[in-house]
Amino acid sequence: MGKVRMADIAEHLGVSTVSVHNALSGQKGVSDELRDKIVKAADELGYRQRPAPAVNGKNGRSLKNVGVLISEKFLASYTTTYYWKMYQEIVLAASDKNCIVAVEVLKHFGEDNRILPNLVTENAIEGLIVLGELDKDYLRFLKGKTEMPIIFLDFYDEELANDAVIGDGFYGMYLMTEYLYARGFRKMAYVGSIYEVSNIMDRYCGFYKSLTKHHLTLPPEWLIEDRIAHGDMSISLPDKLPEAFVCNCDLAAGMLIQELERRGLRVPEDISVVGFDNYLYPGFPDMRITSYEVDTMAMSKVALEKVLKRLKKPPQGHSLDVISGRIVEKDSVKAIEPADK
Repeated sequence: MGKVRMADIAEHLGVSTVSVHNALSGQKGVSDELRDKIVKAADELGYRQRPAPAVNGKNGRSLKNVGVLISEKFLASYTTTYYWKMYQEIVLAASDKNCIVAVEVLKHFGEDNRILPNLVTENAIEGLIVLGELDKDYLRFLKGKTEMPIIFLDFYDEELANDAVIGDGFYGMYLMTEYLYARGFRKMAYVGSIYEVSNIMDRYCGFYKSLTKHHLTLPPEWLIEDRIAHGDMSISLPDKLPEAFVCNCDLAAGMLIQELERRGLRVPEDISVVGFDNYLYPGFPDMRITSYEVDTMAMSKVALEKVLKRLKKPPQGHSLDVISGRIVEKDSVKAIEPADK
C-alpha cells in the first residue's frame, strides 16, 4: 500500500475520518476503546503521523499550522492570480504571527463529491482559511467533518460562517455608481453574474441602491452575465448600449472594453466603464480602469488573525469583518452633461 492516509484508516475500521483525526491527535470525541483500536490499526497499516509542530528558536513557542483552501473554479484563466496574490499576502502576514501556512486546491471533483481536503484528513493543520466562495453543500459537509476553526475570506454565509472577512462590496459599488451619477451618467448597466458568488450580488445591490435613490431604472438587458462554466468568463453586449458600464471586477471591465473596441467604440470618448478591485491581471493590458480598490492585504491579515485567535478561544456567535477600500480614478470615465439638468 502507498502512503497511508487518515481516510484509509477510517475506511478500514468503518469509522469517520474525524474520529481517526481525534484519536491520533489526542483530542476528545472518541472513547478510550475506539482510540486504542484506531491507534493499533494506524500502526498496522503503516500510518506515519505528521511531525510535531516546529519550534521557533527565537521565542521558543510552537508554530501554528494554518491551511488555505481555494476552489479550482477560481484558478481559471486570469482569475488565478488574484487569489494567488491574497494567498501570498496571508503567507507574508504569517511570518510575523508565528505560524506556517500551506495551500490546497479543491478540485471540481472533490467539491462535487464531498471529499475532504488532504490538509484536513492528514491532520496537517490546526485551522483553515477558505479563500473564495465554495458550494454551500460542500461547506456544510466540511464544517460537519471537523471541529477546527474555519474562516471564510472574501465571502460570507449567514448560516455557516462563524467568522468571515470580506471587502466592502455593497458600499464600495454604491460609491462607484454615485461617482458616475455625479459626472452626469443616468443610463448605466451592470456587468456580473449576480447568482454566481455572493460578492458579485453584494456589488450589484450597492449599484442598484444608487439607481433607486435617484429614481433610475435598469432595463433587463442591462444586467449582463459575465460567468460561464467553472469560473471562465465571457461577455456579450446588448444591442442598445448604456452611457456607462459598472463592472463587478476589473477583469470583467477589461474584457468589456475589448468587446467595445471590436465594435469600434472608444473608452471613455464614446462610452465609460468602471471596475472593482483595482487589480491588474498579469498578461492583461493595462487599460487604466477607474475602480474601487479592495484592500486585500488588510483582508488577508485580518483573516489570519481571526483563525489564530480562534485557536486560543472558541468563537462566541458570528463575527463578520468588513474591510473598506477606496475609489481610484484613472482614464475610463468621461463626464457628460445629463439630459435632466
